[in-house]
Amino acid sequence: MRAVRVHERGGTEGLVLEDAPDPRPATGDVVVRVHAAGFVPDELDWPGTWVDRAGRDRTPSIPAHDVAGVVAEVAYGTAGFAVGDRVFGLTDWHRDGAAAEYVAVEARNLAHLPGSVGFTEAAALPLAGLTCWQALFVHGGLEPGRTVVVHGGGGGVGSLAVRLARDAGAHVIATGRARAAEVAMAMGAHAFVDLEGRRFEDAVEPVDLVFDTIGGDLLERSASRIKPGGALVSGAVPPPVEPPDGRAVYFIVEPDRGQLAELAERAGDGRLRAHVGAVYPLAETRAAFEAKHTGVPGKVVIEV
Repeated sequence: MRAVRVHERGGTEGLVLEDAPDPRPATGDVVVRVHAAGFVPDELDWPGTWVDRAGRDRTPSIPAHDVAGVVAEVAYGTAGFAVGDRVFGLTDWHRDGAAAEYVAVEARNLAHLPGSVGFTEAAALPLAGLTCWQALFVHGGLEPGRTVVVHGGGGGVGSLAVRLARDAGAHVIATGRARAAEVAMAMGAHAFVDLEGRRFEDAVEPVDLVFDTIGGDLLERSASRIKPGGALVSGAVPPPVEPPDGRAVYFIVEPDRGQLAELAERAGDGRLRAHVGAVYPLAETRAAFEAKHTGVPGKVVIEV
């Protein structure tokens, strides 16, 4: 098959489109014929890109862990999927990703994809969508009537968080640069704070939940805006301070088939749409990574 692989550390310059062995599925896997893939800009720095779970070198490795495509093979011991099923989900961080024509994925990390959702949009959903779901509902305990601030509310992750929080009956305040306001408001934010124009703390009264996708000084300052019993949740970096009468939570997103199914249902009936900022063909994967590093808003997707 054709795949984009990286052989040694050194940034995006090492991404090369070349011939690679077809994936060999393990027990419980399915092989997906990839239609589209998504990635995280800094994943070439992740330990799992270079070593397996036992610490052994696994290069050359294939990046891009969001996947959307069609089941091409079902391995022994795999239940719930059949050849021809449309699916989306995540590949394991310590295994090859989806910047390839085929990828072997643990079936538990996939969910069925409704026919009304295109593969390009679906590839932008798994990692960002699961991050938002777990931040808001698993770690943040968001309930109807609560107020939530989403830092970076116009980005690939933040915009999905805005939509999910709004649909859950929360009052949603998004923050970000002025250029992100249109996206955040279109996704359902009740208000937007331009972080280039004023200090977040001066614009927002204490809230029940802050979900931060930015980090830095803003994350530290956000602790002062948490109501008693509220939560400051980050998937970017650990919060450096604890809210005086609340919780500070740092988490790493985990694959979850049930949550993927929830996202698929919302995408299928039009309630949830990922913000795709740009699309590149497989042969231009290096350019896709570089584009995201230059600040392309939303999720950058690779079409295979």
